Amino acid sequence: MSLIKCEKLTLGYDGRAIVENLNFVVNAGNYLCIVGENGSGKSTLMKALLGLCKPISGSITFGDGLKKNGIGYLPQQTVVQRDFPASVYEVVLSGCLNSCGFSPFFAQKHRAMARKNMELLGITKLAGRCYRELSGGQQQRVLLARALCASSRLLLLDEPVTGLDPKITHDMYSLISKLNKSGITVIMISHDISAAAGNASHILHISHTPLFFGTSSDYLQSDIGKKFAAADVNGVAGVNGVGAETANRGTRK
Repeated sequence: MSLIKCEKLTLGYDGRAIVENLNFVVNAGNYLCIVGENGSGKSTLMKALLGLCKPISGSITFGDGLKKNGIGYLPQQTVVQRDFPASVYEVVLSGCLNSCGFSPFFAQKHRAMARKNMELLGITKLAGRCYRELSGGQQQRVLLARALCASSRLLLLDEPVTGLDPKITHDMYSLISKLNKSGITVIMISHDISAAAGNASHILHISHTPLFFGTSSDYLQSDIGKKFAAADVNGVAGVNGVGAETANRGTRK
């Protein structure tokens, strides 16, 4: 069933379009990777899905009872966020804020959810640690657990492996795939074509050339997919104008 449907969507700022005529559908259980060059509108699209950026034209429709405040979001981290002085448990529990309503306190069910998601992501032993003292990979697991507290249906992940070493990156991709296979719908921005095509069920390529939306296998057979996948594997200028950091990282079963 369709969770999100975008039709003739044009996005930008101050009336100036960054990306135009986006048409795509995200169904329950999909794993969609959004790829494209720097400045092509990937993060702007993510903000629009979260209701933080109003479309210039076109529509974003939520279905199957999904609401904007029922989406789990893992943003790109800033230096300030990485230095956040709170415990791991407090950071994860904060993902339940939207479901607290007008109550200023977390209910027992929220605390149970936080503990459940920490256990799911293997960070229970870190509960009392200060977030800013963790490694990059540990911090991303904490933020992913926080996003799961906000929603067990749909996760929006904005380049969740940026700055991580190859092994931690591989582990993070495996964890995201595991969550998707458990029934959670995933929309992820990625700069890594090989990993995107190897893990995702669908690809949305935002570009100044004709856009692509379809399955990962169809993407790899398309002209734009062949072009950027070859650049990624060969370590030459890829979607972000830099060489691939990781190539052929895993295969979706």
